[in-house]
Amino acid sequence: MNRKEILAKRARAARRATRVRARIVGTKERPRLSVFRSHRHISAQLIDDTTGRTMAAASDMKAKTEAKPLERAAAVGAELAGAAKKAGVTTVIFDRGSYLYHGRVKALAEAAREAGLVF
Repeated sequence: MNRKEILAKRARAARRATRVRARIVGTKERPRLSVFRSHRHISAQLIDDTTGRTMAAASDMKAKTEAKPLERAAAVGAELAGAAKKAGVTTVIFDRGSYLYHGRVKALAEAAREAGLVF
């Protein structure tokens, strides 16, 4: 890919994320669960948009396991749900960003639901 194609791809992703986030606002009672996915890692955080603070966060970069990507994403979802409970949060708004709801993003969301988060 040349530079022009890369910039166009990033612009399309930014437009998708803007469309998704146009309808989502996190509050203290119901924060936004934002997902970031790279080629190797996945991370998520609970964000209160009214104050601009991160209430809880989890990532697979801390774990030194050689688990498969879907298993690591599920572990991140469960870890984030545990951190959310410690912060006193039970319901969230899911923000997938520019990513489709399948694969690692879906595994993270389902694991967070199984661990007790409601969204």
